[in-house]
Amino acid sequence: MDTGGKRAYDAEGAAVSLPSRECRFMQQAATRDEKLDLAGMVADLNSLLRLKTTVIGMKMFARADEMEAIPKIRRPTAVHTTDQIVSMASRLGWTVGITADDLVGAQCRAVIGLAPQDEKWLAGQSYVGVWHENAEDARKRQEALDVVPHGQCETACADSWGRALKTGEPSLSLPCYAERRYGGVPDEEMLMALSPGHLAKAITGMKALSNNGLRYPIAPYGIQSDVRAGMGVSYARK
Repeated sequence: MDTGGKRAYDAEGAAVSLPSRECRFMQQAATRDEKLDLAGMVADLNSLLRLKTTVIGMKMFARADEMEAIPKIRRPTAVHTTDQIVSMASRLGWTVGITADDLVGAQCRAVIGLAPQDEKWLAGQSYVGVWHENAEDARKRQEALDVVPHGQCETACADSWGRALKTGEPSLSLPCYAERRYGGVPDEEMLMALSPGHLAKAITGMKALSNNGLRYPIAPYGIQSDVRAGMGVSYARK
């Protein structure tokens, strides 16, 4: 899945165990999504929504050599947050592949399934006195995160990418501090993650709305104008 921005994630090429229910779902979804015209969908989105940021895709690999076989894939030469990797794809149009060694700390790795969500990670001790007042609150935050299972299928910070990868459902979130500071996400942007199948359905709906005259860019009507003329265009036959 690329726009130029296919993102690939891997677990250092290690052999994987039998897939969990979440991983089986993601593998099945990936097979279905391969049949979709992803480049055409991106073109439709840009036409319908006038997007300022490149639409990108995430793909999960069980082995590093599978990931590295992708044409023109870039491998990091420094240590990054996942947010930076995402923005390399969405802001620069790169195809980037990473392993656990490319990411800083257990938080980035564990959220996307490249490190265990073990007791030490769940305790969240590093965040006490930074993001949380006490250890109890830090643990509650860690336990509430949607994460990709470790060591079973590999790819994704938690609010948007992790939830969508885990559940297969669309996810909309406000960018976190790291996404803004390290990923360069502007103040006016939000993050949405969804499967190509859901995206195809949304595009069909947006095309129908466009045919009804409800499309981007939205022309300002005027806050003091008589609304009847404007609404009459859409609802004249109602």
